Amino acid sequence: MQRNSKSTAAAAKRGPIVLVGMMGVGKSTVGRRLAARLGLAFVDADEEIEKAAGMTVTDIFERFGEAHFRDGERRVIARLMDGEPKVIATGGGAFMQPDTRALILDQATAIWLDADIDILVDRVSRREGRPLLKGKDPRVVLTELAAVRNPVYALAPIHVKSIAAPHEVAVERILEQLPAWQ
Repeated sequence: MQRNSKSTAAAAKRGPIVLVGMMGVGKSTVGRRLAARLGLAFVDADEEIEKAAGMTVTDIFERFGEAHFRDGERRVIARLMDGEPKVIATGGGAFMQPDTRALILDQATAIWLDADIDILVDRVSRREGRPLLKGKDPRVVLTELAAVRNPVYALAPIHVKSIAAPHEVAVERILEQLPAWQ
């Protein structure tokens, strides 16, 4: 568990808590459990994008491309940033988009869930429907993505390392860094 230079108390705003990080790190699972522990609503941004588009994330990528998906993702996340306390799990690439990242950092408490590549590879192999992995070696893709994305994810004021343990461990680590919410 690491803390960024900003104080955690200052980072904890009473608006949304937004989980960012690589695919497979457990943002949705940890987010649901964190929301339950805090008595807040949980929203999965990818599910909201699918509802708004009337198709799956995979179908959006295949039919319209990543740029179109990212534009819809930005609009959905902007709608979710309504100031109401809730836990939001974002897709792995959401925080990479400058406008989306600026909105999250300004209006929410951003938490970077991080994990080692071995853990990510194991977790993504359990679930289909990850467009960026389609037909590719997950270890190679995740390693390349991590090299580019981790420095950007590190802009989140709270950093929690997810390990090969029950997701409840990550929830506890987050709660340790959210004193304003307890």
